[in-house]
Amino acid sequence: MRRGVAVLGLLVVLLAACRSTGQAAPTPLPAPVRPAWQPVALPVPPGGPGRLALRDVTACDGRWFVVGAVIDGSGATRPAAWSSPDAVTWTPLRPVPRSPYGVENLLTAAGCRDGRLAAVGGKTGGVHGNPRISTWRQVADGSLVEVPAEFEVFGGADAVNAGRIAGGPRGWLISGNRATGAAVWVSPDGSDFQLVSAVPGLAADAAGRPWAADGVAVPSGWLVVGSVLSSGRTGSDPVVWTSADGRSWRRAVLSAAGGGEDLQRVARVGERTVAVGARGDGLGAWLTDSDGWRSGGAFGGAGTARPGRVWGLAARSDGAFAVVAGGASGAGWFSPDGDRWFPVVLPTGVPAAADRSVAVAGAGDSVVLLVDDGSRSSVWVARGSWRPD
Repeated sequence: MRRGVAVLGLLVVLLAACRSTGQAAPTPLPAPVRPAWQPVALPVPPGGPGRLALRDVTACDGRWFVVGAVIDGSGATRPAAWSSPDAVTWTPLRPVPRSPYGVENLLTAAGCRDGRLAAVGGKTGGVHGNPRISTWRQVADGSLVEVPAEFEVFGGADAVNAGRIAGGPRGWLISGNRATGAAVWVSPDGSDFQLVSAVPGLAADAAGRPWAADGVAVPSGWLVVGSVLSSGRTGSDPVVWTSADGRSWRRAVLSAAGGGEDLQRVARVGERTVAVGARGDGLGAWLTDSDGWRSGGAFGGAGTARPGRVWGLAARSDGAFAVVAGGASGAGWFSPDGDRWFPVVLPTGVPAAADRSVAVAGAGDSVVLLVDDGSRSSVWVARGSWRPD
């Protein structure tokens, strides 16, 4: 009998150990950052009433810019942009279209250099309904002037997309994609952009088909991030491209696991470059240090509406701020070092649908967040330190 009791007791202990091991408590999330978000209003630009459709925000050298369009009651669009010295008080910029499509452009991407704005805009048109892309640059009197381009520069038979625009000491760079693979458009002053595609590094080759998502100026020139779908495998790998002049490019695969990883946004955070994108069931960071690129911390996943989608990445004086698709308590993430990520409570939920728009920009200890859910737009600003204790 004693032997039976002993065996029963041993079984209880073993079962308890198995249950304990199989049901380990999940690691609790760190305490969230709770910024004091303040809503700000953008005035409707001259030209008649309409809904503000906002698409991007950027900042540099003490100036903030928001771009988009005004949509009137009939659905017609006209380009719109605003400037602010403090991210609170905004003034419309005067657009100067120089083509029939420019009059109806929706400005989709914004970049900043030396306190001036450059933007990418477009309008669907023509016999085949293709996007007609233009670039815009801010001139000395403060107005935003369209720079029309020949259709084949951004369109044509190889067109896929012209995405984000970045400014830096060497001028301007637009990242995007063509049927031939990844592509960029470069300009020293924004007055004329040259397409660079189908060149080694950017072009699809035996190693796989690349996709470029975002770019940034770095001390050595330009850096673009994205992914490559490797030949003969499923799943993508995260990739960075580097160039001194924007014309010759070197591709580097950061991880060859083929597990569906990618890089979607990149920013310079202090002396580091930080990139974020899909990793596993959530998101993760890659960052530079003295030895080159290395894997950083993971974030996102649970609580997000679309775990693999990054809407924006902003650099602050105390770290990096990423916005993903999700609810107000699950869509914002802050990292002081690229390794540790802390939830950031947002003033509103962030939509997941591709036809919606979310953007974020940072400067110093300030951040501007804009959200357009397809029916209305909102703009928010937050100031103060986010560095965890």
